[in-house]
Amino acid sequence: MVELVWLIPALPLAGFAILLLAGPRLGEPRAGWLATAASAGSFLLTLITFGGLLGLDSAAEGGAGGHGGRWFVSTLFEWMPIGGLEVDAALLVDPLSMTMALFVTGVGTLIHLYSVGYMGGDPKYSKFFLYLNLFLFSMLMLVLGENLVVTFLGWEGVGTCSYLLISFWHERPTAATAGKKAFVTNRIGDFGFMVATFLLWTSLGTVSYIGIAAVSGALATGTATAVSLLLLLAAAGKSAQLPLYVWLPDAMEGPTPVSAMVHAATMVTAGVYLLVRLNPVLTDDALLIIAIVGAATALFAALAAVAQHDIKKVLAYSTVSQLGYMFLAIGSGAYVAAIFHVVTHAFFKGLLFLGSGSVIHGLGDEQDMRRMGALRAVMPITAVTFIVGWLAIAGVPPLSGFWSKDEILLAAWEQPDLGPLLWAVGLVTALLTAYYMSRQTFLVFFGGQRWDDGTHPHESPATMTLPLVLLAGAAAIGGIMNLPLVKDWLVLEHFLEPVLAHPHHFSSGTGTKLLLALVAIVAALVGIAVAVRAWLQARISTDRLEPALLENVFYVDSTISNFVGGPGTKAFEAAATADRRFVDGAVNGVAKLVGVLGQAVAPLQSGYLRHYASGVAVGAIVLVVWLALRGVS
Repeated sequence: MVELVWLIPALPLAGFAILLLAGPRLGEPRAGWLATAASAGSFLLTLITFGGLLGLDSAAEGGAGGHGGRWFVSTLFEWMPIGGLEVDAALLVDPLSMTMALFVTGVGTLIHLYSVGYMGGDPKYSKFFLYLNLFLFSMLMLVLGENLVVTFLGWEGVGTCSYLLISFWHERPTAATAGKKAFVTNRIGDFGFMVATFLLWTSLGTVSYIGIAAVSGALATGTATAVSLLLLLAAAGKSAQLPLYVWLPDAMEGPTPVSAMVHAATMVTAGVYLLVRLNPVLTDDALLIIAIVGAATALFAALAAVAQHDIKKVLAYSTVSQLGYMFLAIGSGAYVAAIFHVVTHAFFKGLLFLGSGSVIHGLGDEQDMRRMGALRAVMPITAVTFIVGWLAIAGVPPLSGFWSKDEILLAAWEQPDLGPLLWAVGLVTALLTAYYMSRQTFLVFFGGQRWDDGTHPHESPATMTLPLVLLAGAAAIGGIMNLPLVKDWLVLEHFLEPVLAHPHHFSSGTGTKLLLALVAIVAALVGIAVAVRAWLQARISTDRLEPALLENVFYVDSTISNFVGGPGTKAFEAAATADRRFVDGAVNGVAKLVGVLGQAVAPLQSGYLRHYASGVAVGAIVLVVWLALRGVS
């Protein structure tokens, strides 16, 4: 059944086409239900294709190869036969692509369903679902692409949809600005992607993932390191790592389902996917840099999250921090741990974003947590499911977040160069995560009522609460896909290993593993305990926990804005002036000189034949005289 893989992206593309042509006529809620059906059909086809992949004989054709393990390539058509460059529009079915496609379509379907209720009454209702289906198509092309060019098609597609969805309410200046900020920042990452692709093509003669994996050993060390760092640049742009994280917090200007699907569960993991997909070319030096960038980003964003007041901004910085964890895992060589956290993060962070959207919906678009409180009584389903997400991301066992985060911390501990330091940074980040998520939960659902008397909070409709319940279940038990307690329970690890050039195997003994896990649990409980004393019992001054430095995110964003709006603008204006005076001046000067010369000789072009004949005769006489004089001399 793997031959059906082309239908997985085709369904959301068909939904996009129908909504483009007839969306306004379908109206609310039929446009939403159509888009949701397209997404659900794509999820069902992904399950069928996944079953077909499991049924492939790894020893048969289309099974084991240079890529390793089970795989199948579906070639749609020959796309770019240019000289020695042959690029097919082809899709790759293998363990990594199927893992990504399963959670992209599964979580995506729940977010589509949630949006049917959340976007009710919006004048651009059908357009929102049109963008959402186009995004799902693009994300599927990204993860299913058989080569870098097809992946880049999806890469640019999700970037475009991100811009359209962030600035969906473009009547708000902040939303329009946020969309442009995301678009421009991601172009920096795109540069890295393109140059890395060019280097791989010129060095290996292929852009196919299977081909790259088969001949990656032919890459010179310097070239491989350059490619690795360029891929890190690409991934840092899409997955919001330092210093290119600045677009993601502002992306919260888009509707909350966008925050959940695009900027928490799917698109922002594209950078993680790219690095894992091209793991055969990553060098040890580059991996160390990736680990450092990931650890620094995780800690930086966690510190920023502790002092935010907007319910979605807390989750935005939390997302940046958790993506840092994934980069830390990749840099430590633990690719399975990175993908494991990608999946569990999709569950609990998608749940938390949708839960925050439910709160915003129930409070009449209020997003300031200081105007919330005591909502567990009036929004019980939202409260219970949000609490599950809180405990999962906080790393409380046996919820899913504990297992994936614990693997990353263990991998960091075993990192050969800076292991203990990276582990310590990850542990502090885990403590901060437990603290700021506890703070958010207590401010929103516990304590006293802080909303206006004229506000009447209410539970969300079933189209919104059903996805919350399903995601809460996944966040609670999702860890079973890769439990380290018994070797046979490492399902995800055994499934993904054939895709990895150098599978990571933990070398620590059982005692060390248990000790590190216990320390991580204690760190999470300490973070929760501090939040309880500060935000529930009022025994710690909360002002001291929210310094202006953290609330303003170390003034990084404001510094960039001030520079761009001040010296940066003046520098650009000066460059434009120099361009007009010197570059344009030189070009225009040449044009003017040619014009003057043309005017000077214009009288010679009278248009009368007798004048031209006279000129020829005079020229002939002059030539004869000149030749005669040369002969005399």
